[in-house]
Amino acid sequence: MSDKDSKLAEEWAAALGEQNSGSGGGNDDFKSAQPAALEQFQENAASAKAPLTREERKKLDAIMDIPVTITMEVGHAKISIRNLLQLNQGSVIELERLAGEPLDVLVNGTLIAHGEVVVVNDKFGIRLTDVISQVERIKKLR
Repeated sequence: MSDKDSKLAEEWAAALGEQNSGSGGGNDDFKSAQPAALEQFQENAASAKAPLTREERKKLDAIMDIPVTITMEVGHAKISIRNLLQLNQGSVIELERLAGEPLDVLVNGTLIAHGEVVVVNDKFGIRLTDVISQVERIKKLR
């Protein structure tokens, strides 16, 4: 990670920390927020006894740098070509999603999480509120 990326990550972490502590612009939703109970992961007996071999680590390293496309989807709408051609600056397209509903987070077109928009230092970001389990993602593939 470059120095610029590290600095940006630190800024986001600090801003989100301020927001969670209730000093982020007086939003009462954050003052009443409670920390989530996180599940503790247990290593299975096989992985606890045998760390990754050099070959396994090499294979894992090979895929770690593969770029993926992350998309945050606010909503969608279907309109006719006639209406599409009539759109101009200031036109409004109604989406199927209600205001306040979480956004969909997709990786290479596959839904992996839901989240909410946050603004930090005049840049948009997304806070993940619900991550889709691996089992659920596999079920959707079938």
